[in-house]
This record gives sequence, C-alpha cells and structure tokens, in this order.
Amino acid sequence: MPTSVSGRRPEDAAAPGGADEVAAYLSAFGEPEVVEVLLPDTSGVLRGKWIPGHSMRKIWKDGVAIPLSIFGLDIWGCEVEATEIHMETGDKDGLCWPVPGTLKPVPWAPRPTAQVLITMHEPDGSARGAPWKLDPRQQLAAVVERFAARGLSPCVAFELEFYLLKPGTAPGAPPEPVFQATGQARQNMYAMSDLDAFAEVLHDMRAACAVQGLPADTVISEAAPGQFEVNLYHRVDALGAADDAVLLRRLIDGVARRHGLRATFMAKPLADFAGNGMHVHASLMEQGGGNLFARPDGVGDAALRHAAGGLLATMADATLIFVPSFNGYRRLVPGSYAPTSVSWGFDNRLVAVRVPNGPLHARRLEHRIAGAEAHPHLVLAAILAGMLEGLEQTIEPPAPLSGNAYEHEAAERLSPDMEVAVTRFAGSDFIARAFGTDYRRIYAVMKQEELNAFRRVILPLEYETYL
Repeated sequence: MPTSVSGRRPEDAAAPGGADEVAAYLSAFGEPEVVEVLLPDTSGVLRGKWIPGHSMRKIWKDGVAIPLSIFGLDIWGCEVEATEIHMETGDKDGLCWPVPGTLKPVPWAPRPTAQVLITMHEPDGSARGAPWKLDPRQQLAAVVERFAARGLSPCVAFELEFYLLKPGTAPGAPPEPVFQATGQARQNMYAMSDLDAFAEVLHDMRAACAVQGLPADTVISEAAPGQFEVNLYHRVDALGAADDAVLLRRLIDGVARRHGLRATFMAKPLADFAGNGMHVHASLMEQGGGNLFARPDGVGDAALRHAAGGLLATMADATLIFVPSFNGYRRLVPGSYAPTSVSWGFDNRLVAVRVPNGPLHARRLEHRIAGAEAHPHLVLAAILAGMLEGLEQTIEPPAPLSGNAYEHEAAERLSPDMEVAVTRFAGSDFIARAFGTDYRRIYAVMKQEELNAFRRVILPLEYETYL
C-alpha cells in the first residue's frame, strides 16, 4: 500500500505560501495565457472561471468571487429553487481560495493553460471567511477533523473506471463504444490487447498525470471492451486524495478529447456491459504512523470489524451520496460485479465492503458501491463518517460473506430505486449528524427534483411498445 503524505487543509488555502507556489509555477512553466479556477459543485461538476495568466497572483491575494448558491445547482446547472439558497438570499457571493498544491499546467490544452482547485468560504467579516458548509470539500474537512481529534488520519485511495467512446453521438442517443479498435465486442477482462489498442491515449494520460503530480498507479483493461480503470496511490491525506480523484476525471476527459475520443464516467452507459464504479480503499493511521487495523492483540481486528459495522449500518442512509444519479441505480444489479447487498467479506469482490488480501501493515477496507460519476469528496466524507460511527458505537457487523454474495438471501438488499434512496437520506439521523440538517435537506431536495425530471420523460421503448 504505497502512500504519499501531504498536509493540505482548507484553512491553509490562502496561506502566504501561495506566493511561493505561483513563483515556482512561473519558474517551471512560464506565464500561462489563462488560469482555470475549478470548483466542484454538489454533483461534482466543475464550475469556475478563466483568469488571465498575468492576473494569477490575484487569485491567492484576493480570492475568487463565486455565488454561494452554486451548490444549489442541479446536474444540468439549473437553480433548484426548493433549496432556498438562491433569490431568497440575494444570491450573494462567497470567496473561493486556492487549494495548496493544485496549481498545475494543463498539458492537453491547445494553448498555455494552468489550473487550480478552489474551495468556498462565506464572507463573515474575517479576513478569509468561514468555510462554506455546502461545499463538499468543507464537509470532508469536517469529518477529517473528527478523526484528528481521536489521533487518527485516514489513509485512502480511489480507483476510477471509465469507458472510451466514439465522439459525435447525438444528444439522447446511446453511446457508441470503440469496439472497432479491438476487433471484438465481448467481455475481455484484463486484456492486454485492449491496453495495446489504446496505448497512445493511455500513455498520454499517464504522462499528463506525471506533469500534474497526480499519483497514478495501475492502469487496467476492465470488464468490457473500451473500459479501463486507473488506480491512485494511497495517501495519508483524505482531502488531497479526493482532490486527486476530481482532477483525474478531468485529465482523462481532456486527454481523450485530444485523441478524438470521449471518456465517460457514467455509472451505466451500456445496458449489456458492466458499469463504471468508484472504489475507495481506506485505513486509519495512528499518530505514531502505524495502521490501526494492523495492531496486535485483537485491537486491530476489533477496529476493522467496528469500522465495517459502521459502514454497513449507515449504508442505506448514505446510498444517495454513493449513487447520486438516476442512471446509477441501473448498475446495482446481480452478476455485474457491483454490490447489491449490505454486506462485507474477505477477498470477495461481490460484497459492498471488501477486505482485500495483502500484508498486515496494508490492511484496509474497500468500499465498492459508488458509481464513477459520484462526488469524490462527498463519497469519502460518507465513508469516513460511517467508519467513525462504527468505531464510536462499537458496532459489530454481521458475519462476513463468502462465495457468491448475490445468492445470500439473508443479506439486506441495496435498493435499486432512487426514490427509496432519497427518502432514506432525507430522514436519516446519521446524515444529519455527519453533514448537518441543512445539508441533508438541501441535498435531498436537489436529488428529488432530479428524480422528478427523469420521471417526466417518456422513454423511447415506451413509444416503441405502446404507440
């Protein structure tokens, strides 16, 4: 379990070191034409601005003004009035400050371009403002602080699956996978031939990761032709790991476009093939640097069980965060390698929470529910909050499952219905404790509006069948 250690925290976002970061960038890459400031909204969609390169120092000096209500936009970028954070508030601005360590060149851009992640603060009369509670990054920061109070630091890693598709698909039409490049249209798990067929674009993705300092590890050909997975190294920095996942998705999309392809993280883009998942590995490091789950005398075993128990006990309440899209529930079907039950097990890829094989010092939990389109900061906040719930309440999980988890009738089933997930989230005491009652209400009404929009659409199959 290789690790990378970083100390990025939201309160450091506007630290004096920002001037040094800008100077280092200019020395290494020269002045860009534009700096793209990137703010992931509630759905994980990147929003922001282009700032002229000659004004880039102002980003660190003055911040970037963006409406606080940007976190009340739906997946289409439209205001969700039911959130009551738009006109009711006068739609006032917040101030966004750069996340240290994220000022990087954009190697796939056609002209000299830099990018930097930003995080939202609320103007409150102080110099930098209080963290804006609706910013998912600030939600994750709050959970990390709860671990810090216990002398623990999460060590986490993301795995992201995606498809490469043909460009130019008409809006609303099914995507066209790149079958022709491999000469076959069947499942071809871990095929080196698929890696070879797309070697040029995949190597460019790895090169771009190196330029941007993203800790990319393994690249795998996944369960369908044109589907791949990129793994990130473990980091003892939950915020940095989630930042990396956000930026990796952007990188994959940008490099694919430069090669005349489309990349999609849609949870279930093709009905007959596996969906795209976001797997999260998590362990807990103690102040001395050791892995809590690896402690002897049964302490590590108990901590692992209780963390798993917390994840299972809170799983149904948090499903709407792990599977935030209407499409994502199509992925949770038996036989797809996506979990369908509230379950855990050792070295079992069919359960929701897996304990992978490996050396004792790398003992960890792998959370396998989230779709690849989910918000990395929110997903990780929900996972860590669930683990903390289990540790604080010493929650014992049910017996771990072995064999085919799809056939275990005793295990509670994950609902494949978004409406059930919305209802469960909206009434959850755990979500209120972990994210706050305001966040619970706002996120729930946003997802209810999204669900309503899909229900208003008549599917082509209905016309084909009944017209």
